[in-house]
Amino acid sequence: MSALAPRLLSDLTRPARGLLRVPRAPLHAQPAREELSLLDKTIAMTASFISLLLPAVWILSHLDSY
Repeated sequence: MSALAPRLLSDLTRPARGLLRVPRAPLHAQPAREELSLLDKTIAMTASFISLLLPAVWILSHLDSY
């Protein structure tokens, strides 16, 4: 190895500071425009669980036919 090898390797392995500076977006949480009712939340949660769990239940119940 030459005397320049450690210098080149340290340049390659150092973190890339300042190469790509991405400004942070100003994120601010705002309250909802209209509050969801308990019924709306229940319907949304039920629909989510059914859409995620129903295919898995069907596959597991028909596993012996695969």
